[in-house]
Amino acid sequence: MTSGLLVVLLVVMGIVAMLGVLIAYFGHVELIAGYDPDRVTDEDGLATFIGTNTLYVAALMGLVTLVKLLELLDDTELVWIAFTVGVLGLTVRMVLGSRRYETPR
Repeated sequence: MTSGLLVVLLVVMGIVAMLGVLIAYFGHVELIAGYDPDRVTDEDGLATFIGTNTLYVAALMGLVTLVKLLELLDDTELVWIAFTVGVLGLTVRMVLGSRRYETPR
C-alpha cells in the first residue's frame, strides 16, 4: 500500500472520530446533518446514538487501514466492498434510528 493512501485514511479516520466524539460526548448535535431543534425531543439520546455510530464508522476506517497496511487481502477489492456495505448499513441505521428522538410530523 502506498504511504499516501495510508496518510489519507488516517487523517479521514481522525476527522470522523473527532466528529463522533464531539457529538457523543460533548453534545454538539448541531453537527448532525438535518438537525432540527424544534423537532428533537431528546437531544442527549440523539447525540449519544449518532455520535456512537459515527465512532463505529471511524473504527471501520481504522480496520480498513490496518488491513491495507498489513496487506492481508493481496490487493483485492473485497475490503473496499465490505467497507462500503458497512458504512451504508451504519448510515441507514442512523437515519432510521434517529427518528425515535423526534416528534412526528
